[in-house]
Amino acid sequence: MGTAVWALIAYIGTIVVWSVPLKRGIGEAMVVGFLVVCAFGGPDVLDLVLVGLQAAFSQEIVFAALAFTFIGFLLASTGVIDRQVDILNSLLGRFRGGAGYVATVGSALFGSVAHSGSANAATMGTVAIPWMKRSQWPPHVAATLIAGNAGNGTVIPPSASFFILIGTATVAPLVSVDALLPAMFAAAGWCVLWRLIVVFIFVRRHKIGRVDRSDIMPFVKAFARGWTSFLLFLGIVIPVLVTLGPTGEALIGALGEDVMDTVSIVVWIPVLLLLFALVLGRKKLPRTGAAWYGFVAKTAPRYRDIGATLVFAFAGGAVLTELGLADQLSAVLNGFDASPLVMSVVVAVLVVLVAGPLSSTATIATIGGIGFSVLVVAGVDPILAACVVLVAASTEGASPPGASAIYIATGIAGVNPVKTFVPLIVLYVLPILLIAALIGPGWLPVPH
Repeated sequence: MGTAVWALIAYIGTIVVWSVPLKRGIGEAMVVGFLVVCAFGGPDVLDLVLVGLQAAFSQEIVFAALAFTFIGFLLASTGVIDRQVDILNSLLGRFRGGAGYVATVGSALFGSVAHSGSANAATMGTVAIPWMKRSQWPPHVAATLIAGNAGNGTVIPPSASFFILIGTATVAPLVSVDALLPAMFAAAGWCVLWRLIVVFIFVRRHKIGRVDRSDIMPFVKAFARGWTSFLLFLGIVIPVLVTLGPTGEALIGALGEDVMDTVSIVVWIPVLLLLFALVLGRKKLPRTGAAWYGFVAKTAPRYRDIGATLVFAFAGGAVLTELGLADQLSAVLNGFDASPLVMSVVVAVLVVLVAGPLSSTATIATIGGIGFSVLVVAGVDPILAACVVLVAASTEGASPPGASAIYIATGIAGVNPVKTFVPLIVLYVLPILLIAALIGPGWLPVPH
């Protein structure tokens, strides 16, 4: 195996050891892991440090994740979320675990429109996590569910990962968009079904019951008091309409593709959500400079681990790419000669490992075409091979320790991210990996 593959193994191992047995902070673990990866560059170590940091600080999602952490605190502090929760509880509070089921279905619906795992976690987490906490869900379980659902943003087509894979030189001649779309919708359906089963498991394991009737406000009263709080979602609807669907296409025609490419949904959703949050919560906002200083200072502890983790997760991924991870993984994969089932498992595992430190789009760009080719050579149908790679890559939202969705969800919930790592791996990463592996040989029905 090449240097980059060993660097990937050392990177993951260092972070796990540093944060679990040694019980150090995850932010510190990510910094140490980054330095370990850079050390594999030998005399070029300082150049790799610079490459990694430059890549990290140019990532829009770093800004978005930090912004969403503050927005969640702002919405909770001003009572905007409480008004939404009162309405939702009046409708669904009588059902056991109702908030978890709504969050999961809502994540799938949002993921079908806006295909960012981080935006998915932030959007659903902003509303669902406070609601879940009020309806007897332990905070770390609520954060786990939201982060675990974030993969809906990348597995439901047509995501950016979908188009990157379909445009790869090795994939394009064998797979068309029209053929892959229905197959990926079916594959995504299996993933959503499993996530609903996980909600059921959480409800039973943590004995999450119905909300006490005394805590459920009559719907008419709750709606009258809180309907304006749902104007907050204009902060999501407006960027989605501007960038996606018929309205997005119309604006591209009117303003030009170059202009519209500068409008990033990852940036504008948190910006507009912040503006709406300030307007809707204005009556409970601080009035003096000193009060504002104290208000903002309360959020500082949340950023210590979240900020360091996100920056050095992206930096580590950039260094691994610079070390030649794509070519070296290709050599590893091409050395296998196994059945479709075994190769589906091998490719899915490697994609999941790469998706840990990288985003799903970077994962597909790095290993997508390679994994697809190896699967096809092993006898896997090309449509199913593409599904295997995309489903496995969708675990990036729930893959500790580098997934930004984890830190967005735990930041909103106010819990230590490490508490979510094991349940995320056991209940989301491994089962989704299994779904990907079973799709390859056709053991899970997917049209092709």
